[in-house]
Amino acid sequence: MARKCIVLLSGGIDSTTTLYYAKSKGYKCQALIFDYGQRHKREIRSAVAVAKRAKVPYQIIKIKLPWKGSSLLDRRIGISGHREIGKSIPSTYVPGRNTVFLSFAISYAESIGADAIFIGANAVDFSGYPDCRPEYYKAFRKLIQKGTKAKKIKIMTPLINMAKSQIIRFGLKLGAPLNLTWSCYKGGKRPCGVCDSCRLREKGFRELLR
Repeated sequence: MARKCIVLLSGGIDSTTTLYYAKSKGYKCQALIFDYGQRHKREIRSAVAVAKRAKVPYQIIKIKLPWKGSSLLDRRIGISGHREIGKSIPSTYVPGRNTVFLSFAISYAESIGADAIFIGANAVDFSGYPDCRPEYYKAFRKLIQKGTKAKKIKIMTPLINMAKSQIIRFGLKLGAPLNLTWSCYKGGKRPCGVCDSCRLREKGFRELLR
């Protein structure tokens, strides 16, 4: 029987590439998509489109973070643009977001007997979120060992040390439908081109073409 895994799928380049990587390794994937009140709900449509293209089952988990604390959750807070990326934690950081998402994924993985959880975290071309760093995932692996019955569920971060251009190249090699992905934090009809996520996406494709 194929090994089972949970893939956290946001609809962006990183999570889409991660899904296709997990598939390439022979895992039977289950995608988790989170609707947490983000202003860029457009990414949910992309995540669903990617899951359907990949022919993997998916669930949309709707949660509420009423205390907000992020420009992704509170439209009264402006989204940073034209700042020096990675030098400070931006307003788009959602407190504890990956911890919340991974907690759901661990519960799901334990309940279905999955072997691994895949997340497209990246610590090279990223906005500076503290829950995207290798140390965070190292600590979370220890939490699984100490706080679950299964103990051996792996957290896989295959893109953690890749530049965005490397991720794009890798995704294309895997056949990932990057044309279906969405990156913009502002969630309009078209990408804004100035938020961190738009700029990192543009940087990745620009470097790929050099």
